[in-house]
Amino acid sequence: MTGVLVQSKLPLPLLRRGKVREVYEVDERTLLLVASDRVSAFDVVMREAVPHKGAVLTQMSAFWFGRLKSVMPHHLLTADAAEIVRRVPTLANHRDELQGRGMLTRRATPVPFECVVRGYISGSAWAEYKQSGTLAGEPMPQGLIESARLDPPIFSPATKAEAGHDENVTFEHVASALGRSPAERLRRASLGLYEAGRAYAADRGIIIADTKFEFGTTSEGELIVIDEILTPDSSRFWPADRYQPGRTQPSFDKQPLRDYLADLKKQGKWNGEAPPPPLPAEVVNATSERYRDAYRRITGTDLE
Repeated sequence: MTGVLVQSKLPLPLLRRGKVREVYEVDERTLLLVASDRVSAFDVVMREAVPHKGAVLTQMSAFWFGRLKSVMPHHLLTADAAEIVRRVPTLANHRDELQGRGMLTRRATPVPFECVVRGYISGSAWAEYKQSGTLAGEPMPQGLIESARLDPPIFSPATKAEAGHDENVTFEHVASALGRSPAERLRRASLGLYEAGRAYAADRGIIIADTKFEFGTTSEGELIVIDEILTPDSSRFWPADRYQPGRTQPSFDKQPLRDYLADLKKQGKWNGEAPPPPLPAEVVNATSERYRDAYRRITGTDLE
């Protein structure tokens, strides 16, 4: 894998382009996902790309899909560029775009909720709890402090917002929308995946504070995990040796970028909306290293 990929352009029908990924249609049963090195913060996509970010997301997801397949089936067919090209010969001249970043997947109809699991109280959950003692409007135990561990972990679903932020909702909201049995299946699967991933990461010095899973239903009716799984973009990864309840934790993700932008906002130099400010090279490089460090710690290998 070489260079930085800002945007893939492949000879396949483009179904959608997200903040990070392009999703292409291979055929009625198969999709191709390509994770670029684009990065967003505060819901704004930056002009600069973060080297290796897309490869970390793709290869870490592939690692977890393989490791957790006994917990829940998934959509990944292969993340190997040579195998992708073998299966889709029209991509023969696009190996560089696919190398390390492409995932050939089974097609599925997405479940219209983010399946979030919180093992610690942080982020939007902490903000709501601090204000009202609730999560998605439901009462939480009294006396919690920021970044406190939650035992047992909480299934905390959210809506999928087309624009802006996702909104936390209750389990009963999901059950009302999907039916109780499907909602309970999502909750069991989410908690099972989180518990297995959390235990594995803990042995490698990483706390997975929370994460979100995406699920979909195949044409045969099978519920599977889709998109990415247990990556620094979909999860909060904290270094266990620096964990200290009662404050915001350092994390293995785009924290250097968020910190830089938050400082600009505080100084009144950026209003938090597009267009984004230019990023110094040291911020981009520090963000890249956070992603690669997370990959090394989780997989035990360097990024290919």
